[in-house]
Amino acid sequence: MARPIRRAAPVTSTTGRDGMASYNAAMQHNEGDSVSAALRRRIHEAIAAAGGWIAFDRFMAMALYEPGLGYYSRDSRKFGSLPSSGSDFVTAPELSPLFGRALARQVAQALTAAGSGAVWEFGAGSGALAAQLLESLGEAVQCYTIVELSGSLRERQRERLAAFGDRVRWVESLPGTLDGVLVGNEVIDAMPVQLLHFDGQTWWERGVAAHGDSFIWADRPTALRPPVDGVFVPGTVTEIHPQARAFVATLAERLQRGAAFFIDYGFPEAEYYLPARHGGTLMCHRAHRADADPLTDIGEKDITAHVDFTGIALAAQDAGLDVIGYTTQAHFLMNCGLLEMLRGADLRSTANAQKLLTEHEMGELFKVIGLARGIALDPIGFARGDRTHTL
Repeated sequence: MARPIRRAAPVTSTTGRDGMASYNAAMQHNEGDSVSAALRRRIHEAIAAAGGWIAFDRFMAMALYEPGLGYYSRDSRKFGSLPSSGSDFVTAPELSPLFGRALARQVAQALTAAGSGAVWEFGAGSGALAAQLLESLGEAVQCYTIVELSGSLRERQRERLAAFGDRVRWVESLPGTLDGVLVGNEVIDAMPVQLLHFDGQTWWERGVAAHGDSFIWADRPTALRPPVDGVFVPGTVTEIHPQARAFVATLAERLQRGAAFFIDYGFPEAEYYLPARHGGTLMCHRAHRADADPLTDIGEKDITAHVDFTGIALAAQDAGLDVIGYTTQAHFLMNCGLLEMLRGADLRSTANAQKLLTEHEMGELFKVIGLARGIALDPIGFARGDRTHTL
């Protein structure tokens, strides 16, 4: 039997909106009303068919990826540096082209070690990173394959990358074997997570039930547990990441010769499951504002959770990959020469690039993990500041 839990009120943070941003947000809301209503109906139907309750990972998958209705499946702008653009959040490639140029140095080294000209990108977003890598790597890339589930994002990527011709291709599933270099920026954080709630004595799986036209939290007994036997305070809500681990395991099974680099925000499990982080890391993003209530404005905002990098490393190792490095984004980019690239840059370019490095922006929270099989590689991105020992 599920027990209903009152939905928490939204908590807003980050930057406020200007007048134009508010107007754009209102317009997008009106245009998306019918789509959002259809998505809510679809989720209500799924809950009814499942007996009145669905696990949060299923809810999150529908909210983000339901064909034609989910956040990443609908035709709306998501990536941009300012809310006035109608975007919801900014990623590193949109913030500065130096992100892709620095990453390209690591990719080039790994391509040489693998004897390959193939690059695979997962969840290419606006196509900004693909363009930066293709421009920087030149003829070293013979085939750039984008694995993208969103039809609307694929079309935007095609427009942005048209100049690179048939060197770029799109697929929705992976072949049986892979060689080359795999990259993913802010991909793992958008993979559906399961929620666990600890009441001081018992662990429950937190899912979603219907309440009239709305949705509420509801808990069910579960044998699931966090991956650590730490101290958990009563009221703790946290995430576990079976889908992210399965994704990495699948890549590991297919990668025969090459390397993979994933950049995302997160922690090793010893930090992820600290008692102080008793509210978990689940967060929503819309119009460059953040809130902690995924049960409202469904399909109109992003839903993410921080990455458990220990879980990623263990899944990779269990499937036969080597962990070749783990460090902060700041260390990784500096190791790859970003500071040298800034010499002679104008003030605006310098300021944007600094956001990739500074501790209070993206430099510390974002991490990079490197995985490899079948190649001899001393990766430049982890030359200084490697934190693999913390995983």
